[in-house]
Amino acid sequence: MQDQYLTVAAAGVHETEVNRSRFVCALAPATTEAEAQAVLAAMRAEHPAASHHCYAYVLGADGAVRRSGDDGEPGGTAGLPMLQMLLRRDIRDAVAVVARYFGGTKLGAGGLIRAYSGSVGAALDAVGTATRRRVRHATVTVGHDRAGRLENDLRATGHQVHDVRYGAEVAFHLSLPAADTDAFRAWLADATAGTARLKLHDDSP
Repeated sequence: MQDQYLTVAAAGVHETEVNRSRFVCALAPATTEAEAQAVLAAMRAEHPAASHHCYAYVLGADGAVRRSGDDGEPGGTAGLPMLQMLLRRDIRDAVAVVARYFGGTKLGAGGLIRAYSGSVGAALDAVGTATRRRVRHATVTVGHDRAGRLENDLRATGHQVHDVRYGAEVAFHLSLPAADTDAFRAWLADATAGTARLKLHDDSP
């Protein structure tokens, strides 16, 4: 399991032209299918006159969710080549949508594949990529007598504390670099004399 992965640096749009057909590619970070579909809907609204709105997205640091759509182009000539370009470039948690304006010249299956995959590749070059560290969400539970000191220690050591809840005990919700969980467990035991409990949740981007 890799500790790091690539995603798009930011939302952006890049346009290419092939035989008078315009290919407008929008790239955006996305961590859920709803976010990816929202980008597709936004492109449909922004480019209503386009003949096709094809898409591909890869979600999860391991690329567990992979979807693509041809939107009327011949099967396998648009969405799949776009998806393959994202995977070839090791992009995760990102969506690509290409709005095509037909220029009057048919490109053929091979030409479409090259145009759609090339549109995504050119957009990736233009928008840029960013490296993200895989993190795990975690809950640390400790008694009230140690909670104040532990919170100070967590923040002082740069850990991301998202929420603190007070009940019979105090629960800290935080994010940890996935590769550092064993080291954090040892640090926590030392910092609280073994009185704190650590619960790890799902892998997250």
